[in-house]
Parts: sequence; C-alpha cells; structure tokens
Amino acid sequence: MGFELNLDGKVALVTGASSGLGARFARTLAQAGAQVVLASRRVERLKELRAEIEADGGAAHVVALDVTDYASIKAAIAHAETEAGPIDILVNNSGVSTTQRLVDVTPEDYALVMDTNQRGAFFVAQETAKRMIARAKGDPTRQHRIINIASVAGLKALPQIGIYCMSKAAVIHMTRSMAVEWGRFGINVNAICPGYISTEINAEHFTTEKGRALVEMLPRKRVGQPQDLDGLLLLLAADESHFINGAIMTADDGMSAF
Repeated sequence: MGFELNLDGKVALVTGASSGLGARFARTLAQAGAQVVLASRRVERLKELRAEIEADGGAAHVVALDVTDYASIKAAIAHAETEAGPIDILVNNSGVSTTQRLVDVTPEDYALVMDTNQRGAFFVAQETAKRMIARAKGDPTRQHRIINIASVAGLKALPQIGIYCMSKAAVIHMTRSMAVEWGRFGINVNAICPGYISTEINAEHFTTEKGRALVEMLPRKRVGQPQDLDGLLLLLAADESHFINGAIMTADDGMSAF
C-alpha cells in the first residue's frame, strides 16, 4: 500500500523563493498540490518561476518582499492572503551570508546577516502567526505549519562564516520558542538544518581547489542536491506531522555527527 503526502487545498508562502533552495521548495510544494505564494525582492525571477510552476499544472502567485523592512513584511503577507487566501504553511527561507574572519566583520556585515537571517525571519513568522492564531480561535481543528530554514552552521561553529553561524543558531532557538508559545493554536513550528547543498549560487565553488578540499572533509565526500530536502520539507508541511513540533531536523549527510 502506497503512502502520499498531499497538500491539496493548502496555501504555502515561501520566502527567498527567487533562487536556490527557496525556488526548489516552492516547486516541491506546488507539485504536492499546494497553492504557492512566491516572495522575495527579485520579482522578475519570481515571475519566471511562477510561469514554470503553472506550466507544470501548479498554482503560484508573486509578492514583493524585503525581509529587512518591517513594513514590507506586513504588506507582503497581507497581499499574499488577498491573492491566495489564508496561509496554511510558511517556509521561512530568506537568508544571506558573508565570508570573513570575525575580526574583519564590519557593523554593516553584521547588520546585513542578522537583519535578514534572524530579525527578518522572526517578523515574517510573527506576522504570519498572528493571522494563523486568529483563525485558530474560530476553528480549533485547523492545522498550520511554520518551517524555519536554519543550517547545520547553527549547530556547530564553522570558520569564516561566524556571523552566519550565530544567526542560524538564533533561528534554531527561535523555532523552539515559537513552538512552545504557538503550539496550542495548532501551529507546528519546526526547523530544517541543511548541510552543504549545491545550488546555482555555490555550485562553482565546489569545483575549486578549496571547494574540493571541503568536500573531501565531509563524511561521504559529497554535497547534497536541493531535491535531497524534498521528503523532509513535505513531511513537515503536511497534516501528518501534527505531533512534530519544535523539532530541529538535520539533513546534512552526517556532517553534524562529528
């Protein structure tokens, strides 16, 4: 007997959907039946992705979102619900990083990473949760899902990306705090911690001398592909995950085990 996670009738908001993992998350949720709202600053890229999803028989909408701007967050989520209906699933994915030693981090570097990865993620989740909580008071049986995209870098310190590590560690603890406060409203909040995943942004790096040396240090000497996160994403988005709340789930091929 087969088993299928079905998201028919669900509305999913994906931030940072213009490229990389965000774009893959959006495609995966749409293929599972969800109506997807694509959000980021790069609206033209979102329109291209919307066309791809619709060509495959899915449903998608586009909203402009700058997670470092609180007014933009509120406007984007309001627009998303106007376009697609109440949000059932949030994939909180927007993120940036800088590469340098901690002694070289500038206030501008620090603000960019923290404002995007932690502050932005918090207020996107907060604004979405306010609406989910209001609906839950009218219908206590309704289920909602918030999936924060953290990183294995939030679980262990890695050289040259210390500020990124700090920001993702904050996202992990934020996830647990949200799960504790919002669980009674039928909102399950969990985090995915990917390891090294090859995307269009970093694929070239893994072909360089430094990149190959990094791969050689990994448990199975390989990096992941965006589709390697599909199963975990769908599990956390589906109603079947109703007993999974506050979980910090790694998908890193064993990287964090050593």
